[in-house]
Amino acid sequence: MTLQNYEDYWKITLEYTNFNSPRFIGTLKIIVDFINANKNNKYSQELYKSMQETIYSKFPKVDMGSVRKSINQCVKLGFVNTFLKSYPEETIEFLEARTNRIRKSTLSKIIYKYSSFNRSVVNDSNQREINFLIKTLERIGKLSSDDIIALMTISDLSKFPEGYLTEDELKKAKLNAEKIKFIKRKYNQVGYLKNILSKLDDLVFRKGDLYFEDDAEELFGKEFNEKGRDPYLQRIYKNQLKEEVSGKMGGVKCMLEKLEYPSLVGSHIKPFSVSNPKEAYDPDNGLLLSRNMDLLFDKGYISFKNNGKIIISRRLPKEVNQYLQRFFLDKEVINGKRSDYLMYHRAKVFH
Repeated sequence: MTLQNYEDYWKITLEYTNFNSPRFIGTLKIIVDFINANKNNKYSQELYKSMQETIYSKFPKVDMGSVRKSINQCVKLGFVNTFLKSYPEETIEFLEARTNRIRKSTLSKIIYKYSSFNRSVVNDSNQREINFLIKTLERIGKLSSDDIIALMTISDLSKFPEGYLTEDELKKAKLNAEKIKFIKRKYNQVGYLKNILSKLDDLVFRKGDLYFEDDAEELFGKEFNEKGRDPYLQRIYKNQLKEEVSGKMGGVKCMLEKLEYPSLVGSHIKPFSVSNPKEAYDPDNGLLLSRNMDLLFDKGYISFKNNGKIIISRRLPKEVNQYLQRFFLDKEVINGKRSDYLMYHRAKVFH
């Protein structure tokens, strides 16, 4: 493996480190409004300058360089696209989030799917460094501070078509980072990256090492083994279901049994295998269920009417049928989109 010259690395600086702050959210809102107002106008330095002045008038800074830094931060992290012509739909979800917890999940999805540290207002990049780091974490289990620093020296991710580093590749990268004394010269950039990682769903630092918060069973169990399923997006999807249930039921409970099990499953209504990319991680296409209820729902032994009443397959034994009849989904759980997914489940999965 040929590692890059030390000057080629994951370049990231942050004007704002608090993504819930009114200044960051307000700056992003100004950029989105600018994009909406100028969809039919070709990008120009004059337009860009006018947006900078709007941001500066609303959120004064030391100089215009700091304003440009705040705009580039939004581009690098994936909130808006190059030349300020568009933004992913999740950016609106972020701006409209009702709670910081919901905003955190949306932030995590945006950064994982779209962030690219080599992007700027006028330069695009297809490198997805955070995506690459998280997939490396999935394979290795934990990343030390030295591992993260080593990853930052891998500038050409296209040389790793699997989308992650193996343990041997990571060891070589660490030796290279030590040799070129990367941390001594790029200390601030390392700190910025760690700050971003600390803000993402289910990523935690313990004694300097980065882990997934869930235990190994949660990470490698049923929810993460299905071919084509992205483990990190699945975790965000499940966290959104947890947030919904916690708000409606006063705790993270099975939507059906109303019990707080130690482990719950984000169960797809329209199966993941037949869902398009948007449906696959749409929390409305999900129910938070205990493992037993998930198995019954997943295999089509039970389904639900749009009023929440349970439907039970004749394939189940009589005593199981009688036991299940006591359960139902609360009406407040069944919004318009979820009722459409349930219609699919009744027609295509339940039998």
